[in-house]
Amino acid sequence: MTTTELVPLRLLYEQDETAWLETMWALAAEGCFAEMDFTNLSEYLADMAKRDRREVKNRLVLLQHLLKWECQPNHRSGSWKATIMEQRRMLEDMLDSGTLHNHAEAILAKTYDRAREEAAAETELPLDSFPQSCPWDLESLLTARR
Repeated sequence: MTTTELVPLRLLYEQDETAWLETMWALAAEGCFAEMDFTNLSEYLADMAKRDRREVKNRLVLLQHLLKWECQPNHRSGSWKATIMEQRRMLEDMLDSGTLHNHAEAILAKTYDRAREEAAAETELPLDSFPQSCPWDLESLLTARR
């Protein structure tokens, strides 16, 4: 590839992101760095980092499920338990990354506040039915088994 082929590569990014990504991977593997589309690569990588952080936050819906589990023992079911297990597993898999682990630690308290409000709204229990501060640290959140 030559530098003049960067324009088609940029168009490929807009037309077929997967094909563009495979091409970028091949160029990197071959050491053809001068031919890479760094403008779009930079944007793509930034978007991936944002997506991963957003996904960690989404997996912390686990907090809401655990709050409801604790405060509504008569409503527990196998499917509810499976949901908790699945959210825990997905979060645990994501937190193999040290950066995402640190992010989860940083947002745990704020995310808990929202989970508490949502659990109260969903269960129609008073907000003070749920602990004011998060009863789990990240480690216990991942290791507690129901």
